[in-house]
Amino acid sequence: MEPNRLFFALWPGEAVRASCQAAARQLNIRMPSGGYLSKPERYHITLLFLGDRVLPARQDAALKAAALVHAPSFTLTLDHASSFRNREIPWWLGARTLPPELNSLYARLRDAMVQANVPLERMRFVPHLTIVRNAKLALPPTPIEPIAWDVGEFALIRSRLDLQPVRYDVLGRWPLDGDAGTPPAPAPVRAQLDLGF
Repeated sequence: MEPNRLFFALWPGEAVRASCQAAARQLNIRMPSGGYLSKPERYHITLLFLGDRVLPARQDAALKAAALVHAPSFTLTLDHASSFRNREIPWWLGARTLPPELNSLYARLRDAMVQANVPLERMRFVPHLTIVRNAKLALPPTPIEPIAWDVGEFALIRSRLDLQPVRYDVLGRWPLDGDAGTPPAPAPVRAQLDLGF
């Protein structure tokens, strides 16, 4: 089976990408990572990972189910950086305080995929935007100039691992224009972004 790596994500606009790139460069100047800076066109925050070899029927089901998700827009403020403690030592930007709307979006999207029988990879939801990969040094929790990201949509992304450099293709976008309504059951969201997975 051909690779078909899919994930739902928050996909920033150009202004947020530029601000994140500037923050990444400043951090790398202050403390050289020894790794490589992520390309700004690949910046995103993963919501749900569907897998590396998603069948076409599952992809179609995911697209249809995503269209049924209604959630409000929100502002996510990226205000600090750190790294995970895995072998690749990725550096990332994150929010010290996660808006409840982000938790709600994650829960609603997750539940929509379950209802549509779309398998999900078991991963903890740890919202972060990767800025450096394969760092030689861990980045301790470090404040950055806050970046206000007005999140108005989410997207389904295909990671083209068959291309070099790897490319991300946006397969679908859905606006966040719904009423918050009654919140769903709490989702296992982790705000301690300095924990690795």
